[in-house]
Amino acid sequence: MANNKREDILSAALRLFADRGYDGTTVPMIAEQANVGAGTIYRYFESKEQLVNVLYQQWVEALANSIVMGEAENQLPLREQFSWIFKKLIAFSNDHLHALLFIDSHCGGLYLDEKSSHQFNTMLNVFREVLEYGKKEGIIKNFDANALIGMVWGAFVHLFKLIRNGILENNDELFYHAEVACWDALKNVE
Repeated sequence: MANNKREDILSAALRLFADRGYDGTTVPMIAEQANVGAGTIYRYFESKEQLVNVLYQQWVEALANSIVMGEAENQLPLREQFSWIFKKLIAFSNDHLHALLFIDSHCGGLYLDEKSSHQFNTMLNVFREVLEYGKKEGIIKNFDANALIGMVWGAFVHLFKLIRNGILENNDELFYHAEVACWDALKNVE
């Protein structure tokens, strides 16, 4: 039973932090959404800051695990590696939209502890390694890898915000064209 309450708290906090942000979410709001008393939250988490960090680490790890390439994927040509990662991001986002929005909106939060920041940076290294290899091979633009990640990540997350808001329809054609456009933004045309 206690484990279910903890999961209920994490689930409620995820939705609220994704929709309202850290500052717009209070412990009583989380308690109400989780259908527990505010004091119950403090049995599992010593503070709202600890709660957001536990949640952040959980979902960044889940995202990272969903995009880590195995040996077979690492042998693919770079364009196919990008496609594989992009498709894994789509699958993760379709299954865990609140997690995607939560990670995106909290990645620079001053309340994130060192472990959370390190974990996010480790996850970004998956992208950086692919981009740095592509730059070395002349396939990817010779531009700062973090800027390239920002361009693709920002576009990707915004597509899901538009889908959530009913402006775009979530379908294979949308993601096919989005992937091509993101790849075109990265590839070296010289």
